[in-house]
Parts: sequence; C-alpha cells; structure tokens
Amino acid sequence: MSGGRRVAVTGLGVVAPAGIGASNYWDGLIGPPAPVGRTIVFDDWDGSPYFEGPKQARRADRVEQFALAAAGEAFDQVGGVDAVAVDPGRFGTIFATGIGGLHTLEEQIGIHNEKGPRRVSPFLVPMMMANAPGASISMRYGLQGQSETIVTACAAGSHAINYAARLIKWGILDAAVTGGCESAGTPTGIAGFANMTALSSAGVSRPFDVDRDGFVMGEGGAVLILEEWSVAEARGAKILGEILGGASNADAHHITAPAPGGVGAIKCIELALAESGLAAADVKQVNAHGTSTPLNDAAEAAAITQVFGAQAVPVTSTKGITGHALGAAGALEAVAALLSIQNEAIPPTANTANVDPEMDIDLVFGAPRAWEPGPVVSTNFGFGGHNGVVVVAPA
Repeated sequence: MSGGRRVAVTGLGVVAPAGIGASNYWDGLIGPPAPVGRTIVFDDWDGSPYFEGPKQARRADRVEQFALAAAGEAFDQVGGVDAVAVDPGRFGTIFATGIGGLHTLEEQIGIHNEKGPRRVSPFLVPMMMANAPGASISMRYGLQGQSETIVTACAAGSHAINYAARLIKWGILDAAVTGGCESAGTPTGIAGFANMTALSSAGVSRPFDVDRDGFVMGEGGAVLILEEWSVAEARGAKILGEILGGASNADAHHITAPAPGGVGAIKCIELALAESGLAAADVKQVNAHGTSTPLNDAAEAAAITQVFGAQAVPVTSTKGITGHALGAAGALEAVAALLSIQNEAIPPTANTANVDPEMDIDLVFGAPRAWEPGPVVSTNFGFGGHNGVVVVAPA
C-alpha cells in the first residue's frame, strides 16, 4: 500500500485568526483562548497583499485568498517553486474545502433579490466554486500535475493530505501542495449550524469537557508542501517532518451523527497505523478532532481509548483556539502536529477545565506539556460519515 517511497514535509503556511504565519500560529495555539462568541474569524482581513492589487483580490473569495496566502508562506519556506527540483507535470495540487466561496454566494444572492439578475457578478461562479482555491494555487505556481479538490466536510483537510502523500508514495507525483481552507461564517451559514444545534450556545469551544455544548465556527487555511524524500534530500531541503501514512473510511451511519462507540473512527485509526507501519504503543500524541459537540467528543474519546488504551497517550484538541474551520480543520491540525514536534511541546486544549468523567483519556489542558517528539495521529471526522486520519512523524 505504501508504494515504497517516503514523503517529506518541506514547507508550511498558515492563515488563521490565531496567527498568520506558522510561528505566529504556534504562539496562538499555546496562548489564551479566543473571546466568547459564535465565531473565531478575522475582524480585519485584507487579502490584497496576496494579489497584484485590490482589484484582483476582489475577484477572489475570502476562502481563495486564505489558500493563496498560506501557499505563499509555504513556498517562501522552500525557497520558491523553482527550488523544488521536479517536473511541473509531476508537481500536483491536492486541496480541500468543505463548502467553498459561501461569502460570495450569499452576497450575490442578496444582490439578485434586491437588484435583479443583471446585477449578479460575472465572477460569481469562479469565486464560489469549491475548486477555486486549489486551482488558483496550481495556476499561480505553474503546477501541472494532478490538481484536484477534496470536499468531504470536516474530514476534507485530512483526506487531501493523505491523497497527496499517496500519489507521491505511488510514484505518480514527485511533489504536491496540499492542505485546506474555509470561510463559511456568513450569517446564513452560522444560522444553519446554530439551528441544527451544532454551535455552542455559550459561545465557547471546550473539547471533551463535561459542559461542552457545541462548536464555535472558525476560518482560515493551511498549506503543506510535500516532496518525495530523496528529491528533498538531493536538493538539501530542510525536512520538517514526514507523512508516515493515513486512512479514510465511512461510518455509513448518519448524515451528521458519528457511529455509536466511534466504531468507524476506531477502524480508521487502525488502518492509518497499519499503513504507517506503527503499533498503537508507538504513537506519542493524538491531535484529536475534538469539536466540543456532545456526540463527536464521546465517540472520539471512546475510539482513542479502544485503540490506544485508557490514559495511554496524550490527547489534545486545538479547536478552543482555532474554532472549527470545517474543511480546513485537518490541515490546520496537521500543521499543529508538525509544529508540536518542532517545539517539543503539546498545545493545551483551551477552555477545557473538567474532562468528562465518562472519558478515559489523557487530555492535555491548562498549559502546554513538554514531550519527546514521536509519531502523532491527527484525526478528523465529517458530516456524511467521513473519517480521516493522518500520521506525521519527526524527520
């Protein structure tokens, strides 16, 4: 299954309210929790610095702006696209989002209703389509390998990273840009999640806490540049970590609720460990999906205990800081895991004060925890019964 080729991570880029840039993002993850509210979003986002000018920025939805901003940082870290010494036809773009350009869609529906169809922007379709962020990265950097978008709700980021890594392992690509982005905190988007009682009524994300009552909407984007290991070594690249493996499966249970007991998650984690060549005891951290919803956290905690044992591995969720960024969550959390390895510390689960007594997990909360880096399992689960797991490790 692995294909015999190793996958190096050589570039990281992050755009999130917790911090723009990977270093600032890490500082945010170990800093104070976000203010109380239904959303954790940028109050003053300006996308124009990532385009030739304000006019070009206005023709890209906020979600596409996040993708290009994060990609810019990642490519700067590797020394530019030309520094990655591969044929452009073997350099792919496998990207993720859960929804796409919802801000543009909602705005243009309002214009249509108020001013009529002739006033709808001709840029509506290219701005709202879910594949726009990944396509824009491919076009900006001249990447001519497979360019595909994964749209599997909140598991999309993990699925994109897994797929990109596998294409390199299988010898189809030599390098890939991957990750995810999301910006769905529009009035209608928030109302929809609130009316299905998914959002926290208290405006606080507190994963695995006995008083958890829903998630807080986040936004942002994260990009990883992956290279075949020998390619990265040959050009003297600084290798930040390795994608050991991953997995994807389906609960086939319910459109929004996880399978009872986390049975789908259990199998997905087991498949990821098998692909990575690891035993459960080899894993040194779980970066959990940890949405702060009653059903998700209960099922996920049960799955972690079943696979790794009671209190056997440190567990954290970053969503008390980032909110739930839907299709970007898996990418943001994979980057958090890699930064955890680099900084030799596990970020705490913000806002959590009293771990649910029904959960037998070693949750890191209150303060960062120093640790000796090793393999990290990052889990993500999405509406539709989608499960995704990524396994990252030190270089």
